[in-house]
Amino acid sequence: MAQTFDVCIRGAGIVGRTLALLLARERLRVALVAPPQARSQHKDVRAYALNASSRAVLQSLRCWPDDEDATPVVGMQVFGDLDGQVQFDAASQDVAALAWIVDVPALEQRLAEAVRYQPQVEIVKEPVEAALTAVCEGRASSTRTEFGVDFSVTPYSQHAIATRLRCELPHGGIARQWFTPEGILAFLPLGGPEGQEVAVVWSLERSLVPDWLQSDEESFTTRLQAISQDALGQLELTAERATWPLQQAVADRWCGPLSQNSAQSWVLAGDAAHNVHPLAGQGLNLGLGDVQALARILQERDYWRSPADLKLLRQYERERKASLAPMGMAMDGLQQLFARPEVPVQMLRNWGMKGFERSGPLKSWMARQAMGLL
Repeated sequence: MAQTFDVCIRGAGIVGRTLALLLARERLRVALVAPPQARSQHKDVRAYALNASSRAVLQSLRCWPDDEDATPVVGMQVFGDLDGQVQFDAASQDVAALAWIVDVPALEQRLAEAVRYQPQVEIVKEPVEAALTAVCEGRASSTRTEFGVDFSVTPYSQHAIATRLRCELPHGGIARQWFTPEGILAFLPLGGPEGQEVAVVWSLERSLVPDWLQSDEESFTTRLQAISQDALGQLELTAERATWPLQQAVADRWCGPLSQNSAQSWVLAGDAAHNVHPLAGQGLNLGLGDVQALARILQERDYWRSPADLKLLRQYERERKASLAPMGMAMDGLQQLFARPEVPVQMLRNWGMKGFERSGPLKSWMARQAMGLL
């Protein structure tokens, strides 16, 4: 007898697998499209900053990584290109951590194991027929193109370089970020509160990227040490360097019918629906927010409504676009502001950072917003 599915999820990354587990918990039959992939010879250097909301949903699915793979951020230091500085700390917000820096391979492994043992989810190699098709394929989604969705992309003049460093000094659970006219450098703590390894995300002008990708290790680490003002002492490169272009993007439609007279529908989530600059580390949090909202709306639907009901899907689209808009504008504004090298602009942003540091309630509100507590 042919298997029938309520939802077919295209894309088996972190967002897609999380959605599969959330929907399976609501007794929906899920097909997760995960074509076989060749094993990479390179270490995955990605790490994500996950907020309290993302942590809660992953813990509820029993997919939160072990302590050594999820380092709590107890403080954050942001430095401008003059003497402007902003600091956040968990204690002042009365929380255990501002965020957690999660090693991507460890999280992917936990999600894969959970999916494997979830009887409501079936792994398939190709898309299958279902009432609802959820597209979680990422920024380069081919299904989004297939469905005729316009993806409005604003490319930045920057690319990101990511890698890992071993530091002479312990990071102390502090995430550090330096804004310079050359680019934005972030050190994200790994290996627990007293660890000495950091994940690096260096967003810099694309014309500079080839030279820094091909430079010898000593030149590369010396430059990062100079930008970071020796905050963690001597630096040692422990992984290869990866790069990707940066952009802000949003799909014009996040849901629709599969065809004019069809009772089947599609919906977008995660990077297939939107991209933001990584300077605040909110990309995956927004994607996990998408799937939490979609799963909740489907769970709360009237018993007679199909998961493909466009009224429900449009409710999801409105809710998530409203949440995305302020974050997207803030990230774009900061990126544009710090990309300007003119001295008057440097003075303006330096003044702005000092004012924000003294802003009290505004600073606290921004911190709790980023933590997913509002």
